[in-house]
Amino acid sequence: MENIFIRLEEVSLDIDHNEDELSKKVANILGIAIEKINDLTVVKRAVDSRNRGKINFVYSADVLVDNPDKIVEKISKFHDKTVKRHRIRLQEAYVYEIPSVTVKSTDKRPIIIGSGPSGLFCALLMARAGLKPLIIERGKCVDKRVNDVNKFFNTGELNVNSNIQFGEGGAGTFSDGKLNTLIKNSRIKYIFNEFLLAGAPEDIAWQGHPHIGTDKLREVVKNMSKEIVNLGGEIRFESCLTNIGMKNGKIVSAIINDCEEIFTNELVLAIGHSARDTYEMLFENGVKMEQKVFSIGVRIEHKAKMINKAQYKDFYNSPKLPTARYKLVANSEGNRPVYTFCMCPGGYVVAAASEKGMLVTNGMSEYNQDGENSNSALLVNVFPEDIASDHSLAGIEFQRKWEKKAFEAGGRDFKAPAVLVSDFLNDRKSVEIADVKATYKPGIVLGSLDGCLPDYVLESIRGALPFLDRKVKGFAHPEALITGVETRTTAPVRLIRDESFQSNIAGLYPAGEGAGYAGGIISSAVDGIRIAEVIIEKYV
Repeated sequence: MENIFIRLEEVSLDIDHNEDELSKKVANILGIAIEKINDLTVVKRAVDSRNRGKINFVYSADVLVDNPDKIVEKISKFHDKTVKRHRIRLQEAYVYEIPSVTVKSTDKRPIIIGSGPSGLFCALLMARAGLKPLIIERGKCVDKRVNDVNKFFNTGELNVNSNIQFGEGGAGTFSDGKLNTLIKNSRIKYIFNEFLLAGAPEDIAWQGHPHIGTDKLREVVKNMSKEIVNLGGEIRFESCLTNIGMKNGKIVSAIINDCEEIFTNELVLAIGHSARDTYEMLFENGVKMEQKVFSIGVRIEHKAKMINKAQYKDFYNSPKLPTARYKLVANSEGNRPVYTFCMCPGGYVVAAASEKGMLVTNGMSEYNQDGENSNSALLVNVFPEDIASDHSLAGIEFQRKWEKKAFEAGGRDFKAPAVLVSDFLNDRKSVEIADVKATYKPGIVLGSLDGCLPDYVLESIRGALPFLDRKVKGFAHPEALITGVETRTTAPVRLIRDESFQSNIAGLYPAGEGAGYAGGIISSAVDGIRIAEVIIEKYV
């Protein structure tokens, strides 16, 4: 049973434990001598701060021993409570097999539009299988993109094709690089392995809340792109899909930059949620799509130290603990639920616009998460019935409406409107910054958010803040800073596809977050892989 080991979960140890204690406790739980453990791999380590007077680390581990089946059988027979408490079970080593295909000289290469997580992993899997995919990316490579983003932050000069939304790696490149997800899928292990091969920090393999950080993710993305090219793929930056060619209801080509036609039988649309002109082009070409639920709101910033104290109490300054995070939901009478999203410990509020005259915020953290502030989005859901149109793209126009109002409220130069929590709760304008200094660049304009979001969104957030303060002490601190607006948390439209992942146009594969089928780096990557598997199968 060389490929079988014991998976052991919920192993709790004091914050000050040493490395040997984990092996000792695992051996004790399994009822074996520590010398019988051939190997122990930490699968997950999370912080348990529920009892803030006593913080623990909670581990899941894979244990390699001789005769693992007999050990599990014995524990199950005599110590059923132990098995249930620690979820002890046999686990087979994970192997993700990629079929090898032979490409004929007459085969048209698959084309992937977009180099975000969905597009990159779709292309990487195809390339590993032997196909030679072509990625079309409207933005620039990471290094040039970083220059454009920094220029925007410092001067307010926006490049509409090279920004936080567009460019190598997609929107996730300028984020916290969060790898946690709510979905369960065996492909996630493969995704993590590829990130590690590309140079991601080793601790993503076991952290309870794994993240790469924007600073390290940029290098990881570059390395993944290089691997695709080394395997025979190609990436064209500063190239935009401007039309599609069809014949008898099937895809036959992609039109790039209005001047180049590339013939293909498989076109993967990993476009991201901000490719609004692409949505419009697809709609005009008869691609079926529909409105979907999305969310809008604001960013709230606190001192990271305050959040650490609220979550860790007396242990807030421990070097063993990561910068504290939270994930919260609140309901207030007569209002819509409000939830936090994309929490960035020790991070920054960033300018995420991709269109002139529109203002959008987002959050970003580096790997060390050591910035002075922590921030997260405060969001309220928007439903199709909230929008006064049944047009498939009406959600985009709804987003634009509020982005434009925020742009105007900030002074029309990409400064963002902002207000202190105390003033927001009392429905008055802020006139002076307090203890929490704004991290948003190109800068903020203190005042009010009135008119920058629908009344039901503002009232829901206003009603939720006292409830959120009960969950994390200081969340509604008077000097905390609210910056608007956040509108691009997810796509407001879904491109309809069938069980083979194709739209009503055969050979057209909507993928990832922009297509309405994912939300975040990992789920987008999984969706891209699933589509790659279907396309690879055609060549096997």
